[in-house]
Amino acid sequence: MALAVALPILAFVALLLMQLENNERNALKFRTIRDAQSLSRTIDRQLQDMATTLRLLSFAPELIRGDFGAFHDRTATALRTESLYALVVDTEGNQLLNTRRPYGDALGKMSNLPSLQAALTSGRIEASDVFMGATSGQWVYNVTFPLDQPSKAGALILTQNTRDLARLIAVDALPPGWSAAVLDSSGHVVAAAGAAGLSAGETFDPRIVSQLIASRGALDQEDLLPRQVLGYAQLPGWSWKAIIWGPIASAQESLLTTWRLLIIGGLVLLAIAILAAYAVARQVRSTIRSIANMANKLGQGEIVSPVETSVVEANQVAIALSNASFDRSQTEDRLHFLMHELVHRSKNLLTLVQAITRQLARQNDTVDQLQAAIADRLEGLARSIEVLTSEQWSGVSLRKAVEFHLEPFAQSKDRLEIVGKDFLVKPEAVQNLGLALHELATNSVKYGALSVPEGRVHIEWTDIEEEGEPPQIRLVWEESNGPPVNAPTHSGFGTTVIKTHAAAAFSGTVQVDFRREGLLWVLTASRASLVRD
Repeated sequence: MALAVALPILAFVALLLMQLENNERNALKFRTIRDAQSLSRTIDRQLQDMATTLRLLSFAPELIRGDFGAFHDRTATALRTESLYALVVDTEGNQLLNTRRPYGDALGKMSNLPSLQAALTSGRIEASDVFMGATSGQWVYNVTFPLDQPSKAGALILTQNTRDLARLIAVDALPPGWSAAVLDSSGHVVAAAGAAGLSAGETFDPRIVSQLIASRGALDQEDLLPRQVLGYAQLPGWSWKAIIWGPIASAQESLLTTWRLLIIGGLVLLAIAILAAYAVARQVRSTIRSIANMANKLGQGEIVSPVETSVVEANQVAIALSNASFDRSQTEDRLHFLMHELVHRSKNLLTLVQAITRQLARQNDTVDQLQAAIADRLEGLARSIEVLTSEQWSGVSLRKAVEFHLEPFAQSKDRLEIVGKDFLVKPEAVQNLGLALHELATNSVKYGALSVPEGRVHIEWTDIEEEGEPPQIRLVWEESNGPPVNAPTHSGFGTTVIKTHAAAAFSGTVQVDFRREGLLWVLTASRASLVRD
């Protein structure tokens, strides 16, 4: 009877493990695809950041008026910490400037003319294939932005060494012996990491590359990848692909361990089954029923308490199920909260965008003017959202918010003087303050202190405590050493933002003084409208 009971159980468990192995293989494919998608999103964020930088640089007044020397100085300073370099070329590929080299050095044609022609033909931002840079002497790639401006520049390019891109490829979370890489449109390695030891510019197996035709997927063909699996994902909007691959055995080590334990346990079970089959069967049946009952309740969404049995392992499973039921309940509560918070913040942002659009529509005569005005204001709003997201929307220090918004405008930090005791600003206040700062900085770059190299901007905030009055904060924007200031003849959207909107958003008052020596803007705001507790 012991053999009749034990052998079918072992055979059934072996069948289940075979099914589990098949399921694990499918799950491994899914995880590999998911990891490839995660890598593709990481690389996509880098390319999108470069595209955003190119769009910002394309509006630089120095580039528009063809002052490439000033543009070189400004761009080299801004990109120094990003491991990025900027090129300006004409439509024939002749380099007009390259921030890898001092301005004025003799420059020839760019190394990758096909990527330039592709961008000029499509009229869109394009990422090139990997190539050996003539100036850097290293493997690099380009992101090209075709220009449509009256200057003689045909395209604006950001280039980066592939070894800097490779830092974004993390393989620590992958199983031992696995690798990750990014391939360009011709199947060459842009950047890679992991056990395969691939280098930039190396040609990936063409037989495998020819199979990567979908937007994402997995390969486990024995003739191409012996005892290996590969997952891939196309970068959305780009010609590159992210791939993850490695040996199946290392990813399924736990399953192999389970097989070994089954064989050893089966032999031990057969040895003692004759003496203990009946007692063990009764105990196991009772224990499994208790655990199954807990699992059924867990499946129905209930919070279950662990059952007490004489089997230690079963008690551990019961505790795990109980913890899982509690964790799931907490997770559902968190998801409901996050959905509510997402809807609330989305509504606020859409309301703000609607208000901006309506006001700009009343003050612009053409569609092009309206588009440019909206894009400029949305850029300021986007920077507020970006800095809030970096702090998980919990608020941002005032100094960081000011520096982040003014970073694209000032060529060096020496032109800005920021004074004041730092504090944490409310998320909604960051957006409103960001609109005002963006408008002030934009006007300063066009007409004020930041339009000339010797111009300076002094920003200072102080606490105001008056008896019988609620606490307030005075924020001052003061320009100096700029061109003579003339008061505007009419009020536009910018004046509305820095005066009416700022005063209403912060429950305070705004003073704007168009002094001859420089603009003075003073915001006196309720402390409660700015400071996050």
